[in-house]
Amino acid sequence: MRYYIADLHFFHAAMNDHMDCRGFNNVEEMNEYMIAKWNGKVRRNDEVVIIGDLSWGKSEETNSLLKRLNGTLYLIQGNHDRIIFDKKTDISRFKWVKPYEEISDNKRRVILCHYPIPFYNGQYRLDKEGNPKTYMLYGHIHDTTDQKLLDQFQEMIRNTVTINMQGEKQKIPCNMINCFCGYSDYEPLTLDEWIELKQKRSMG
Repeated sequence: MRYYIADLHFFHAAMNDHMDCRGFNNVEEMNEYMIAKWNGKVRRNDEVVIIGDLSWGKSEETNSLLKRLNGTLYLIQGNHDRIIFDKKTDISRFKWVKPYEEISDNKRRVILCHYPIPFYNGQYRLDKEGNPKTYMLYGHIHDTTDQKLLDQFQEMIRNTVTINMQGEKQKIPCNMINCFCGYSDYEPLTLDEWIELKQKRSMG
């Protein structure tokens, strides 16, 4: 099973005090809660793609954290992942560390970047039933005004009619999902689970 999650910010006390206002009593409580949510879902043979900003901790703290997290780990580098450049950090725990990647997930293309890309590779690809064949997964903007603006922009894109390669009128697909950990109660989710969660958020 493959899961995705973004912006965990382990060891980052500011996530409690402002920005996310996560509500934990301290950073230790936040860390332990997120580890428990992770390991309660992810099994040893599962894969987890972290879409940036995993740890704000020092190398020793981050190494200890990585040993406690279940699964095979992949890291899309975020702006707060500077610790991976410290020689003391054991990045061998990651299968790979990249700023951008495109992978296949159950016959669908997944575009991975810490930063949202409104016009992504494969955006127009649909199956015979008109369902998207490509999704863009991102993080970085948490649950902020930026996300609200991006929601409005996506709606504008989806309501824009263009002429496709077959010369037919078509609304522009835009299937972007913010995998912010706060949306999933800090639990890594599959692509289908993120799709369902986004639909529920949109309806709410």
